[in-house]
Amino acid sequence: MMSIDPGAFLRRLFDAAVAAADPLALLPEKLPPPPRSGRTVVIGAGKAAARMALAVERAWTGPVEGLVITRYGHGEPCACIEVVEAAHPLPDAAGLRASARMLALVESLGRDDLVVCLLSGGGSALLELPLPGISLADAQGLGRALLRSGATIAEMNCVRKHLSLVKGGRLAVAAHPARVVTYAISDVPGDDPSVIASGPTVPDATTYAEAAAILARYGIEEPAAAVGYVRTAASRAEGECDETPKPGDAAFARDEIVVLATAGDALAAAADAARTAGVAPIVLGDNLQGEARELGAAHAALARAGATGMAAEGAAARPCVILSGGETTVTVSGAGRGGRNTEYLLGLALALRGEPGIYALAADTDGIDGTEDNAGALVAPETLARARAAGVDPAAALAANDAYGVFTAAGSLLITGPTRTNVNDFRAILVQPCRLPAGGVGSGGSV
Repeated sequence: MMSIDPGAFLRRLFDAAVAAADPLALLPEKLPPPPRSGRTVVIGAGKAAARMALAVERAWTGPVEGLVITRYGHGEPCACIEVVEAAHPLPDAAGLRASARMLALVESLGRDDLVVCLLSGGGSALLELPLPGISLADAQGLGRALLRSGATIAEMNCVRKHLSLVKGGRLAVAAHPARVVTYAISDVPGDDPSVIASGPTVPDATTYAEAAAILARYGIEEPAAAVGYVRTAASRAEGECDETPKPGDAAFARDEIVVLATAGDALAAAADAARTAGVAPIVLGDNLQGEARELGAAHAALARAGATGMAAEGAAARPCVILSGGETTVTVSGAGRGGRNTEYLLGLALALRGEPGIYALAADTDGIDGTEDNAGALVAPETLARARAAGVDPAAALAANDAYGVFTAAGSLLITGPTRTNVNDFRAILVQPCRLPAGGVGSGGSV
């Protein structure tokens, strides 16, 4: 049997997943023809926005202009399309100023003009212009409360849409009667375009009543201005509040939406890379959700069962890799550091208890897990032992939401830098056959 370096193998799978969502490869052949008359204006927001804009510039055959907003450090050198960097996961003044300029730009367009909108994960924080009466501090406070609550991305974006001048289809309505063609790289479970970056150019089926119910479900009472606005709007009779534009609105009649890349595409590419290496892929799905640490523990049980089954077949059994994607949640109760992927891995590692022959990688495909400098981390049988040797208690760290500290101590953070794309979280667990001594499973392993 061929020898496998677990860390290098898992990193190759991650790289294959990211490459499958590269806008430079995906976008050029999907672009519409230039308008016969009128302007072509490129707008967009998200962690992939600058690279998407660069792809448009390289492929476009006529005049092009515009403005896109991306996260700090995720820019690309564009010649005609302005790239503004702003804060994520909470909005900042730079993002608000750029969003106001973008809104004014599309409001100036006419029927002969074409808007190319480039959306990707992270756009909800980057493209933000609160409704009158809602301040930047209110938007930041609400975003912080939602991120800490354990709400899903669809729930968070439902609330955000109803407090914004540009989200939930309102940017497309502002651009009307220009034609809007939206290209999206999906970072959301289910790949619903109305959820990606809070769907600024996509009709919104959600309501103020749903947004109010979400705030109540997670006990969010502050900031008072934002929560009060949603509750007041939800209490009004239908037609009396300024709802987001709904499916069927005439403003969207000439528009088009193209989803360029998804988590499913990334997992398929990783599965192909695994097969090439002689490892059998098992794909659990691309839209797994739930508490990160709980999903990690569940996947540990699955991996241990796989290792047991392989061991029963003997050391010649083919290794397998368990792949999954999606977006987990973290209900924050501690003051530690870390993102969804490191919390998932810490839950997995604690449940594995150093099981031989099992290795894992989990990382955000945008290259940044939460607000830290790492994409994710790697787990090996000795990872927690290394952390303990450095004086870190992994179980206590998990209780404090400090997975970053554990993997820093263990020396197993995965740092890639910004990838300039985003199809959400990537998880891979390599399960290798074990040669068992008389004592049974868990005594040692080899490839």
